[in-house]
Amino acid sequence: MYTLDQVRCFVAVAEHLHFGRAAFELNMTQPPLSRQIQKLERHVGAELLDRRGRNVELTAAGRLFLTESRKLLGLAERAPEGARRVASGRKGLVRMGFTAAAGFGPLSGLLSTVKAELPDLDIDLVEMVTAEQLQALDEERIDLALGRLHTPLPHLESRLLLKERLLLAVPADSDLAQLDRELTKSDIRGQSVIMHSATKARYFYDIIVGNFEIEPSRVKYSLGQIMTMVSLVAGGHGVAFVPESAEAGRVPGVEYLRFSDFDADVVHLHALWRPDSSNPALAAFVSALS
Repeated sequence: MYTLDQVRCFVAVAEHLHFGRAAFELNMTQPPLSRQIQKLERHVGAELLDRRGRNVELTAAGRLFLTESRKLLGLAERAPEGARRVASGRKGLVRMGFTAAAGFGPLSGLLSTVKAELPDLDIDLVEMVTAEQLQALDEERIDLALGRLHTPLPHLESRLLLKERLLLAVPADSDLAQLDRELTKSDIRGQSVIMHSATKARYFYDIIVGNFEIEPSRVKYSLGQIMTMVSLVAGGHGVAFVPESAEAGRVPGVEYLRFSDFDADVVHLHALWRPDSSNPALAAFVSALS
């Protein structure tokens, strides 16, 4: 197999078309330079230089090999820097899970922040509800999750990214949308509710049942995806509790109403990751969130 030194010798001769000048550039004498070119040609299996005249000329094979040689040398020069970037976490891949609502909230700004700090980092996005993200983290199918938790999980590291209010999404032509005031909890009585699933969206389910009186007979659907719930609200199928960031979805036919007696920032979004992850890019990603 030929060596990078042989390739460098060939490129120098090909660019100068003169063995003496190429040898001077490479800080060597002509005889060893000629031997390196001859070894290279034997490995390649073709003459790369035409030495028959007074001047050195590139053969057709030599012209093609020169183009590829320049690429090869460029790659060889960049490879150590690329390896250092991967080792430092500045280059590589982070697989990130996120909830649909996070896609309308902090996700875009978060990605912009990280890419500004780590432009060579690749980020693979996977939309999942929080429960699915936690399972994917445990199975190491993702490196980082954007999810919602009531209490920290001891086996995961976390960072709070966002606090927001809980709103009520209602059909734009509903009586609630016509009220000339903010809602109160009592306004929910008698409303058909599109509810969060107790299994797939436990975080929101617990907040709602812990703070509102929802008649079981008024629950029309139980779902895990917020934007699906908002779409059903737009169709007039009921009202739904959603995080404030869902407003950014701007689904036609939906109004987002606030509660005067429940205005705390109860909806929290966390970045979650495994502290034992071996992915150096993850540490750089988390550091960029600061």
